[in-house]
Amino acid sequence: MASRSDDARAPRLGRRSLLALGALPIIGAPLVADAASAQTTVLIQPSIGQQTIQGFGGMNHTVWISDLTAAQRDTAFGNGAGQLGFSILRIPVHEDRSNWSREVATAQRAVALGAKVLASPWNPPASMTESFSGGKRLRYDQYGAYAQHLNDFVVFMRNNGVELYAISVQNEPDYAHEWTAWTAAEIVRFLKENSGVISTRVMAPESFQYRKNLSDPILNDAAALANMDILGAHLYGTQPADFPYPLFQQKGAGKELWMSEVYYPNSSDSADLWPGALDVGEHVHRALVNGRFQAYIWWYIRRGYGPMREDGQISKRGANLAHYSKWVRPGYQRITATANPQSGVYISAFKSGSRIVMVAVNKNASAVYLPFTLEGGGTGSFATWVTTSSQTLAASNAVPMTNGSFGSQLPAQSIRTYVLN
Repeated sequence: MASRSDDARAPRLGRRSLLALGALPIIGAPLVADAASAQTTVLIQPSIGQQTIQGFGGMNHTVWISDLTAAQRDTAFGNGAGQLGFSILRIPVHEDRSNWSREVATAQRAVALGAKVLASPWNPPASMTESFSGGKRLRYDQYGAYAQHLNDFVVFMRNNGVELYAISVQNEPDYAHEWTAWTAAEIVRFLKENSGVISTRVMAPESFQYRKNLSDPILNDAAALANMDILGAHLYGTQPADFPYPLFQQKGAGKELWMSEVYYPNSSDSADLWPGALDVGEHVHRALVNGRFQAYIWWYIRRGYGPMREDGQISKRGANLAHYSKWVRPGYQRITATANPQSGVYISAFKSGSRIVMVAVNKNASAVYLPFTLEGGGTGSFATWVTTSSQTLAASNAVPMTNGSFGSQLPAQSIRTYVLN
């Protein structure tokens, strides 16, 4: 995303101009409300599986802001009390190789704590680029050299004990005001002709707004698709109606679908603003349920508007992310559940073996009681954790279940995680 330490979003002035002209939906606009009847029973169906979750995480960029400290790395990627439980770290592929070593320490610790590492480039080395009417692009005679550049970074990190899970072709090629622009045809060509030399998974196209005109050509070209392992997308200004991707569901068998960058709803509010932070919980819900994404990656991990405050403590926005990341672990499968049982309430459910995890968001100003049915469920008890205006990831009352049925109250303006072992 941004290319400097100032988070006043100076690199996004072009986007703000577009917003003022009405060309893009407003990033912080309220998500579309769903109509549903009150007191609808929430039906959880473990036998009807959806996507496999790869994880949750955030970005570390040591050139634009300072690196995470050792304690902050543990807060981000550890999963104990007061920790976020992130399982994905995103780092940049610097065009200047002398900066590569700056990303090693945090990546090493993230891997040691079980996280995957994704790398995204903003620019190739300057010698490989040229100016054109749309800005800056990779010279056509440098595609092979650029593929080798990306693989050199893979090998560098590998030699430093970090096996990258994936590397991207380009960050936001369709919003390249300060970095390198790519057309869909150029990405397809690179995937088909050059990316085969890269010795890890390849992600593309990382559109800034999940614009399908950048990814449709990849899905419709068998050779390009064969060399793309992960379809990556950002959700800046993307409306929930545009989260589903039928063509990916049709043609993306064996490929992964990641939401690889966002901050939401804005970068101007404090991450502790309540109930505004609940927008994050709803956004994650919609990305997983409406969009069927397998990963959800925030922009800077540590920022005043991010999951970790500058003092290294978890923010309210971070707590909303952690209600998923701490208990919905990599390899869990999302399962079918009544997603919007009433206005302002959002339910998602997941399983790993016999373990069931459910996350419930209540954006209403009053408490909501809901009856639940777990298909095939017997008798047991859900452990729960809750975040409200006055609590953060606090252990809450256990909820008993009898013959697969239980009821539970969601506090006003809250997010609550339920775990049945």
